[in-house]
Amino acid sequence: MTNPATDPSSGSQNNSQHDVNLSVVDLYTIGIGPSSSHTVGPMRAGYRFCLELESRNLLQNTGSVVVDLYGSLALTGKGHATDTAVIMGLNGKRPRNIDPDDIVPTVAAIDETNLMQLYGQYPVSFNRDTNLVFHFTETLPQHPNGMRITAFDHDGLKVHSQEYFSVGGGFIVSSDDHGAEYSGDNITLPFPFSSADELMEICKREGRSIAEIMMENEQSWRSPEETIAFVDRVHDAMMCCIDRGIRTDGILPGGLNVKRRASKLYKELTEKPEAGLRDPLTVIDWVNLYALAVNEENAAGGRVVTAPTNGAAGVIPAVLRYYEKFGANANQHNIREFLLTAAAIGSIYKKRASISAAEVGCQGEVGVACSMAAGALCAVLGGTPEQVENAAEIGMEHNLGLTCDPIGGLVQVPCIERNTMGAVKAINAARLALRGDGQHTVSLDKVIETMRQTGLDMQSKYKETSQGGLAVNVNVVEC
Repeated sequence: MTNPATDPSSGSQNNSQHDVNLSVVDLYTIGIGPSSSHTVGPMRAGYRFCLELESRNLLQNTGSVVVDLYGSLALTGKGHATDTAVIMGLNGKRPRNIDPDDIVPTVAAIDETNLMQLYGQYPVSFNRDTNLVFHFTETLPQHPNGMRITAFDHDGLKVHSQEYFSVGGGFIVSSDDHGAEYSGDNITLPFPFSSADELMEICKREGRSIAEIMMENEQSWRSPEETIAFVDRVHDAMMCCIDRGIRTDGILPGGLNVKRRASKLYKELTEKPEAGLRDPLTVIDWVNLYALAVNEENAAGGRVVTAPTNGAAGVIPAVLRYYEKFGANANQHNIREFLLTAAAIGSIYKKRASISAAEVGCQGEVGVACSMAAGALCAVLGGTPEQVENAAEIGMEHNLGLTCDPIGGLVQVPCIERNTMGAVKAINAARLALRGDGQHTVSLDKVIETMRQTGLDMQSKYKETSQGGLAVNVNVVEC
């Protein structure tokens, strides 16, 4: 199976996936860390496998389950908690409602008894040493984030097997449905757009903002009140994540002994507020704080918002909190406008390129988040749609070629600091765009296509495999 909608080698991402309708609920997922593609996606795959067994009346006949991980899911899977994520999915847990505190005791019980509660109800044999296989030197041809789950009956005969591909942002593609789990496959939108140029034309023709166009489209799925409630939940989850990260100190798990810094930085900023009067750049320290707080929570497996991925989860919340604290016109309406605008921009990246580091490197994660945040900030600061498009373009143009080379396969170094840089870049991109008239040399569509092509040209060792860059040039204990 080669899915042209997600397989970059097919060269058709600029065609088939353009027609996919993406909602705001597809761009933001309230889940857990540390990775959308390696944690959220595999957990969804495990849960979806349970649903497939249920639909085939196979749950009670299943005696054991084997999980095979390939490519990036194998190479950085342990650092990204892919193993525990798929186990929790097979136990009937979903990213949006799982309690992070339940993970450790659940996995410990499985290790002690070699029994898993499939779909949360059916005990089946499962030994992590033999039933969870990491294929470090193999990659499934369809996508670098591939996995296969197989169910066997009590006599050891195979009863069902399925391949899944985690294509970024928690999206899952299976080998038989040829498509990701988008919410709008059969939806007709009043204002469909698959490019920034199309979106700009709609805004100009209708005399509306990007957020207003996005909101009109959302009504094809649900009532305005339901969309507003969802966006508000996303905002609340982002702000709660910042607050938790600020309150928590200690060492991040995984073996790198990376210290949490957000709590210490917060104390320094609040205990000596007069220092900010002498240093006008103190505001950058606050932006850094917000991003650090989120991504330290993500690295610890806490609850975060995929925006559009977990590896880049700190950028949009940091810029949004910056706007709330330092913007002159921050209010609930504008906060919603921010998140809707960012989602519209993110949907274009998802349609025309990728938000998976395993496909295009970190330019597809922190780069896309930076672009989304830049455009959103520009919008709420009074920018025209053309200025918003310019801000989003600037945000990506200066992240082109950004590699994904996590040390030890963990989303800690360089990922946490990289989010602080993405947030600061987004703010600067918005300010640059607001000083212009919206006219610029490179369009957002051109920079997205450049990102896609750059990702194709990038060697695989720089795309979430921990086989290149900092991952091999920094001596650490094997995690």
